[in-house]
Amino acid sequence: MLNWKGLIMKNSWAEFVELIERFLLLKNQSLVTKLCIFSTVLVILPVLSVGIITYFFSSSEMEEEFRESSLQIIKQVELHIEYYLQDFEITSLKIINSPEIASLLRQEPIMDEENRFLSEKAVDVLKNSEYSRNDISNITIMLDNGFILDLLGEKNYYSAMNIKDEYWYSSLPENGMVMLVSRTLKLKDKELPVISLVRRLYNPHTLKPVGMLIIDINFKRIEEISRMVTLDKNGYFFILDSSGHYVYHPDEQKLGHKVEVSELATLENQKSGSMVIQNDDREFISYSLSQNLGWRFFTAVSYHDLRSGIRQIGSVITWTIIISLLFAYVAGFYGLTKSIVQPIQRLHSFMREVEVGNLKSKVKVESGDEIGQLTKGFNNTVAKLSTLLEEVYISKLREAEWSLNKTEIELKMLQSQINPHFLYNSLETIRGMALEQEQENIAEISSLLGKLLRYNLRNNSSTVCLREEMKFSEMYLQIQKLRFEERFEYVFDIAEPLRDYQVVKFSLQPIIENCFVHSIGEHAKKIKITISAHLHTDSSLIIKIADTGMGMEKEMLDDLTKKIRENASTLAGLHIGIMNVHQRIRYLYGAEYGITITSTRGSGTEVSLHMPIVQDKDVALHESDFIGG
Repeated sequence: MLNWKGLIMKNSWAEFVELIERFLLLKNQSLVTKLCIFSTVLVILPVLSVGIITYFFSSSEMEEEFRESSLQIIKQVELHIEYYLQDFEITSLKIINSPEIASLLRQEPIMDEENRFLSEKAVDVLKNSEYSRNDISNITIMLDNGFILDLLGEKNYYSAMNIKDEYWYSSLPENGMVMLVSRTLKLKDKELPVISLVRRLYNPHTLKPVGMLIIDINFKRIEEISRMVTLDKNGYFFILDSSGHYVYHPDEQKLGHKVEVSELATLENQKSGSMVIQNDDREFISYSLSQNLGWRFFTAVSYHDLRSGIRQIGSVITWTIIISLLFAYVAGFYGLTKSIVQPIQRLHSFMREVEVGNLKSKVKVESGDEIGQLTKGFNNTVAKLSTLLEEVYISKLREAEWSLNKTEIELKMLQSQINPHFLYNSLETIRGMALEQEQENIAEISSLLGKLLRYNLRNNSSTVCLREEMKFSEMYLQIQKLRFEERFEYVFDIAEPLRDYQVVKFSLQPIIENCFVHSIGEHAKKIKITISAHLHTDSSLIIKIADTGMGMEKEMLDDLTKKIRENASTLAGLHIGIMNVHQRIRYLYGAEYGITITSTRGSGTEVSLHMPIVQDKDVALHESDFIGG
């Protein structure tokens, strides 16, 4: 029963793999179809992703820039209007503190000759204040006892007593602070929208409220300030008071009325910001709260107009992607067809001719790439096959055997040509065999040796970045770790920015190797190897390799330092790695750079490599030019 279940699961897995290969890897499709589909997945999707991300990022950035610029404009207008209205607050204080008005506020409600005289004096004070500014439309004093002073007089067709019925009257501050409201003066032949500065009046003796002062300010100056706001052609600027009524709007019909959009009337805790509202047309609103006035200043632009630039960017990105992809497909399809598909088709056609025995023709080799080399090799193979067949039919069996033996010898000679790549592949084979035998140490050493060999093969430059040299050295240290186990430890103390600087290739490993040759071998205690780096000056770098081994005798250190200073070509077999690195540093960068050594017997040794800061990999000399390498 279990065997049947296992067989069914095995067949199901095989069918699943077959489906993957057929539909995802296009196992049975032509090469052209595979190239088109894979290029679609690998090219179109990343390009579309970049385009979409760019579009949304640009959209967000443009909205943020518009939001910031709108708030800056609002702040400027807000500041101008605050300063402007503060002047009227000062004017109201001058009126209240004038002796005539103060005397009027102290009088009883009986209208006698003295009160009439005071009223005339008070009117003069109000007229002087009105004449001093051309933006004051009217000044009214309304006392609780029914006494009213109105500079418009009979021209005002709106009784001052009706003020008690207006929306703001009940919320007038009792502490003498001013209140700014939007109102409309009704004259004989027109209605005049104004901003009224209102404040309570108090009896100077009893300090009880006795009435109110109303200064009606026309919109002349406020309109001038508001026109400073430069927005989109369909944008506009407006102001709401603390209760959500229009204080200023380009449409005068809305002045004094409640704002229509509920979202704008419920911004009590928000000082500034922006939003998109849905009214007759979607609008992008930016707003700011004036703490001094209690007003909110708004700018509104059509969201459609705001995003016109964003849509233009999206259109440019879209067309750029389309044109780029069309060009890439046309050029790529032509290039792939010309350089890959057609040569393979010609080779396939020739192979079919070889199958039926036509060994005389050849495929034209048009390139030096892998397909060209494959074609050339196949031509050679067919030519050799043709020659062998002719020899079989013409020559005797002995000659044929001799020819076959000769071919076998040639193949063995080719196989015996071991190169570094063969060594690398051999190490990989050893690693695989070790893993099969569960010899983890052998596998790891083979892997590390293979990586060291590949590092040597793939980089022929005289310099590499410090990061690569660290990786190479760490692989060497890992190999030694397998050899010496717990007899040493190592640490890299090199800041991340320093790892991108260029250093001489194979400059760290020979120094580290000396730590094992001259330290671990001398005693049994555990040593520590530290590789560190720091900036020596703004233009040079020092790399230090220190160990906690036995160190050197003073005589040996002095002799080694002298030979390094004299740039001796050899060291009689001692410390040859140090001298090699020192000479290569000097030949690459100059005599002011190189190696210095400090050591104390019993405390350890420290080797310092002084090199300039180089970020360009191009150097004048190459390692093949060095002496003593």
